[in-house]
Amino acid sequence: MQDIRKALYVGSRSDGRLIQRPMSPHLQIYRYRLSMVLSISNRITGVVATGGAALGVLWLSAAAKGPKSFETARKVTGNPLGQLVLIGWLASVVYHTVGGIRHLIWDSGHRYDKTEINKDGPVAIGVTAGVSTALAAGLLCVAGGRARARAKARKAG
Repeated sequence: MQDIRKALYVGSRSDGRLIQRPMSPHLQIYRYRLSMVLSISNRITGVVATGGAALGVLWLSAAAKGPKSFETARKVTGNPLGQLVLIGWLASVVYHTVGGIRHLIWDSGHRYDKTEINKDGPVAIGVTAGVSTALAAGLLCVAGGRARARAKARKAG
């Protein structure tokens, strides 16, 4: 009796003749490369960025409901865990944007050689880290300044 798996890999050519198609290699066959990890990460950060956008909508709806709801949202986002989630969202949006720019460059027909792709991977990571760090530091400084101003206003009033 023939192995049943062989039946699953039978295909037909355009002239109708049956041929046996090769099995696609599995991830265990491939050596992990940075470009492979970055491609998978780009897809994951797209999902994370979408989830963060949903959280942004919830934050806006809390602001629209009134001061009490907005104060609750402010407590959540002001909490260190909430700030960590926001920084993760920020980093995922930045990385997904950088990955999108890389794809636009490739779609225009530039830098699509394997050596160029492998050289651009560390650059994408560096740009993501730099921009994310700068934005997160700026946002945390603004948030800290506003918190100090609110505390000062409460003391005075």
